[in-house]
Amino acid sequence: MSETMLTCASHSPMMYCRTTKPPQEDAINAAFASRAEAVRSFAPDVIFSFGPDHYTSMFQRLAPPFVIGTKAEAVGDIGGHAGKLDVPYQLAFDCVEAVYKAGVDVAVSHDLKIDHGSSQALHRVAGGVSDFPTIPILINIFTQPLPPFRRSRLLGDAIGTFTKNRGLRALFLGSGGLSHNPEPIFPAVGKGGDMVDDYMRSGPGLQSDREEIWLKRQNDIHIEAASLMADGVITAEDCRFNTELDRECLDIIARGELEIFDEWSPNDLIKKAGIGSVELGCWIAAAAAHRAAGGNLPQVDYYDPVLQYGVAVGIAHG
Repeated sequence: MSETMLTCASHSPMMYCRTTKPPQEDAINAAFASRAEAVRSFAPDVIFSFGPDHYTSMFQRLAPPFVIGTKAEAVGDIGGHAGKLDVPYQLAFDCVEAVYKAGVDVAVSHDLKIDHGSSQALHRVAGGVSDFPTIPILINIFTQPLPPFRRSRLLGDAIGTFTKNRGLRALFLGSGGLSHNPEPIFPAVGKGGDMVDDYMRSGPGLQSDREEIWLKRQNDIHIEAASLMADGVITAEDCRFNTELDRECLDIIARGELEIFDEWSPNDLIKKAGIGSVELGCWIAAAAAHRAAGGNLPQVDYYDPVLQYGVAVGIAHG
């Protein structure tokens, strides 16, 4: 019989480069520490990590809705934690086949790169990117058209069913959201200047220094944004915090009524809560997997918009 645990949590590079300490930081750190202790005690056979991609493996030239990695490495971007993941190759391969049989189209990578969108949660909740066997799943959040939330749910259903059929002790980890709007950091193609536009279109290619330049740009712009937030130049309104909508999302997840999200439009959500809000798809997929594997209803551990982090921070578990 399978055993299952769920953790969903927000991430932000500015958790690591904030200029001023937010008043909520001790409570947020305590909530993460509690989840980390629970994961260590649970000791999963495998972690299924659902995270967004920030132009690390998905680019405008090729951006599938979902990617499952059979081998993976985390890059050293700001807010991320570099290192090779311990990906159980055959289990990941079998998972891809099971997802195909369930009717969900997913790409496969035998040499995947992840960024802070996945590695930060692995570090904070699981101790590191290689502390437990981990199968990374990336969800496209930037390249239009975006995958409908219903597809994210069905992806989670398929992976949760696979886990249950295998009798695995699994942690489903969803990283992202909630409301936030890092549009100056990840502008629409055509609005970022030649270097940024070109990188978002095609990535590093065969030129190793292009990735270094991109990562330096990410580092510098996040540090600059943290300073502007501390000075009040970037406001909560700029971050597009939407407390009412965030709480609605958390309530739906806690009730286990994930099918409600089937009718939600990612682009409508962006209009209401910023371009980063569609990372909700990672929570939906992880919660659906937990439910399909036989998990209980999730509960919300923490929620509060944090200007110094540039994100409305939410943490939930099951």
